[in-house]
Amino acid sequence: MTIRLGDVVPDFTAETTEGPIRFHEWLGDSWGVLFSHPKNFTPVCTTELGQVARLKPEFDRRHVKVIGLSVDPLDAHEKWAEDIAETQGYAPNFPLIADPDRTVSGLYDMIHPNASDTMTVRSVFVVGPDKKLKLSLTYPASAGRNFDEILRVIDSLQLTAQHAVATPANWKDGEDVIIVPSVSDEAAKEKFPGGWKTLKPYLRLVPQPGK
Repeated sequence: MTIRLGDVVPDFTAETTEGPIRFHEWLGDSWGVLFSHPKNFTPVCTTELGQVARLKPEFDRRHVKVIGLSVDPLDAHEKWAEDIAETQGYAPNFPLIADPDRTVSGLYDMIHPNASDTMTVRSVFVVGPDKKLKLSLTYPASAGRNFDEILRVIDSLQLTAQHAVATPANWKDGEDVIIVPSVSDEAAKEKFPGGWKTLKPYLRLVPQPGK
């Protein structure tokens, strides 16, 4: 199935390296990142899992739970974790789903159509506390994912969910943001009493709320 932005993501039960879960229940009132891997003991994914483990405190600080998925069985995940710790300096400190029957991969349309009928594409799904899809990214097997970028986008998603703003190209936390066009100048005076800079009537820059 195809999951579109704004859809409630499919719920599922699965075995993970931290015990069985029901996905929606496991998320609770947190944001979530679900990211998939073609299979265990692949070089690019080994570096990615180590990177996510290194960045885990940054996800925690944003109230984001991270969970990985691979189609290999649970015992293979445990052996792979040893390799990740040895080569990357960080062992996985988040659950990794075992999906040998491809149930979750099918629900989230992770099967790579041009590689094989079993290999999952390397997808990222960012899910809000309302269980709705906020962002999806799909990478080819050859390109490692940029998890600093995923954290940057989460900062934007969380900010824009609370305030009537959007974030410009290459925005980083703490930089100016854009007042959305649906907010009139009169309404903006109440929301942003410190004022803003008008570049065009539709392009109004304002300091990031809360900074």
